[in-house]
Amino acid sequence: MRILICILLFFVFNTQAQNQPWQGKFEPIDNMIAPPNIYRTASGAPGNAYWQQRANYKIKAVINEKNNTLSGEETITYFNNSPDNLSYLWIQLEQNVNKKENEDFGAIKNRMRDSITTRQLQFLTRAIDFPAGYTIKSVKDNSGNNIKTMVNNTMMKVKLNSVLKSGESTTISIDWSYPITDRSMYLLSREGYEYFPEDDNTVYLIAHWFPRMAVYNDTEGWQNQQFQKLGEFALEFGDYDVEITVPEDHIIAATGELQNSESVLTKTQRKRLGKARKSFDKPVMVITKEEAEANEKQKSTKQKTWKFQAKNVRDFAFASSRKFMWDAQAVKLPTNTVMAMSLYPKEGLPVWQETSTDAIVNALEVYSEATFDYPYPVCISVNTSNIGMEFPMISFNGGRPIDGKISDRAKQGMIGTIIHEVGHNWFPMIVSSDERKWMWMDEGLNTFLHQRTVAERYPDFNSVTPKSIVPFMSGDKNILRPIMTNSDNELMSQFGANFYLKPTVGLQMLRNSIIGKELFDEAFKEYANRWKYKHPNPGDLFRTLEDATATDLDWFYRGWFFTTDYVDMELSNVKWFKVYEEDANIEDKTSNLKVKIASQNKSTKETEQKDFSNGPEVVTMTTTPDKAYGQFLSRIDEPQIRKQLSGKNIYEVTIKNKGGLVMPVTIEWIFADGTTEIDRLPSDIWRRNEYEIQETFIKEKEVTHVNLDPNFEFADTNLDNNSFPKTAVTSEFEKFKKN
Repeated sequence: MRILICILLFFVFNTQAQNQPWQGKFEPIDNMIAPPNIYRTASGAPGNAYWQQRANYKIKAVINEKNNTLSGEETITYFNNSPDNLSYLWIQLEQNVNKKENEDFGAIKNRMRDSITTRQLQFLTRAIDFPAGYTIKSVKDNSGNNIKTMVNNTMMKVKLNSVLKSGESTTISIDWSYPITDRSMYLLSREGYEYFPEDDNTVYLIAHWFPRMAVYNDTEGWQNQQFQKLGEFALEFGDYDVEITVPEDHIIAATGELQNSESVLTKTQRKRLGKARKSFDKPVMVITKEEAEANEKQKSTKQKTWKFQAKNVRDFAFASSRKFMWDAQAVKLPTNTVMAMSLYPKEGLPVWQETSTDAIVNALEVYSEATFDYPYPVCISVNTSNIGMEFPMISFNGGRPIDGKISDRAKQGMIGTIIHEVGHNWFPMIVSSDERKWMWMDEGLNTFLHQRTVAERYPDFNSVTPKSIVPFMSGDKNILRPIMTNSDNELMSQFGANFYLKPTVGLQMLRNSIIGKELFDEAFKEYANRWKYKHPNPGDLFRTLEDATATDLDWFYRGWFFTTDYVDMELSNVKWFKVYEEDANIEDKTSNLKVKIASQNKSTKETEQKDFSNGPEVVTMTTTPDKAYGQFLSRIDEPQIRKQLSGKNIYEVTIKNKGGLVMPVTIEWIFADGTTEIDRLPSDIWRRNEYEIQETFIKEKEVTHVNLDPNFEFADTNLDNNSFPKTAVTSEFEKFKKN
């Protein structure tokens, strides 16, 4: 019976062990990311059988300025490149998020309290209601037959009249309209209109405006999570043919290339635009302030239609107003010439005219060098209020002076916003990750290159460093969540730090301190090029960085992305030794060494060493006995070893991992003569003991002070325990601690 019980217990515990694998800090993350397959390889590259859907759009839209409505007719040609037959499709209706009955309309960043602004209370109660959301007038197939649909909040299910087989395409026509919302009326207003009472004019920022195909892919089927404002978008690539009808005195900036400039621009404007195509050193004004102010007064009741085409993009957005000034400059990249353009109302002067297009140029050049050349013909920045939002070839960017003046801090923020939103053309507009599920994959990677652009082109600006994430990582551990958190499930208090800053700092660590700039840059570029115009997942990024660097990074991914562990390394002790040969006359080395040795031996037995004031502990080298060599017949040159070590300073360092997050170790030695030296230890030193390590170092000179992470590379959350003696720090180290 006992034997039977033991056997049963063995199988029970063995099964539990198999179901709950060891989760050490250096174990592979294979069980935490999707396994490789024929679609996504173990190297992180798309597989031979990789596929993705495609959707082409033909759209005709009209803005009614009197009642602020947008109506449109669109035809979608949808290509089923998947191996699956589809009986229905899912289409995104993001404008429905603004309906009053939509869940969590205004509570994202607000709550009731005894003192609250009227606008915040409007967000919570919607006391003044306003119309919002789509009116879908018809959905038809390519034969003109009606298609049955079912709307679930921001998603519409299209029940096809016939099954869409693998390898085939279908055409869907949709007739729709919706009220354009006042951006001041609701939270997280990525689009809508902005009204200017002083001159009775409007700037329209039109985005998420047409019914769009949801993504169907190999990892989750339909990506049909509801749009809840925080988690953004997952979209298919396609070609766009768009006609937009607006008041005759409006100017439009849009995704794609303008096809009918002769119909919508004056001869003078076309001439200036032609000049801008040859101006590589400064912007050319296409529409001046005086011309924009004249347009503001016209209020034309006539209309005109602008025509645009865009190839291989995942979205389309535009801005329209009679208030716009317009400047443009050519940017020469190794494989492409791009028109960088800025449009802004007079309220953006003078700072927008001075800095916006220049910021676009800087972003285009740095991002292209870091990944791949910007492939599109135009890159546009449109000035608006309180927003930074990206779309292919165009972005809406906040930042305005007050009475023509702007503080240095606000100016830095404005330029940073432009760089950031332009950078989103790469992530996720081309390297098209799923923003709704993995927001950090576009925001984090983009912020990483955004900060690199700031550091290289605006060195006087503040930029993100590992120090930036310390307050967040040293915060309340009860509410911290890992980076690998769904976009809509993140706490607002953590949103920016977890999806923007922490991934950025992680990539900075990999580049500057773990992998090295040259090798990391090659790997990052490899990832960008492997997945441009495709849909990568986190595992594809993780695997590519390892594949292209021959570096095991699972320990880093596990700790930095999947846990809320933090960096807190404690320099708990440093012991000082001197080594002498066994036959040496130790008393002859120095007159007072004998006393120091006795004192040091006594102190190390009773208490841990607090500083170096008691001098070194003596270690005597003895001859190795033959039995220690086992069966080896050869012998190392022991006299030479004793000669090399005799009289040298040996330091044994004890470091404890208090925060749980393993990292490489950087040690600064400050010598008695005032010189310094740096030793670097890889993260592998923690493999056999994840909580405490001892390392031994030989130094010619005597050490007075020792510091961990002196250059603040690893976001250590507690610098008070990084020094030995405890009060010993370099001036820069002390300055960093105080700041």
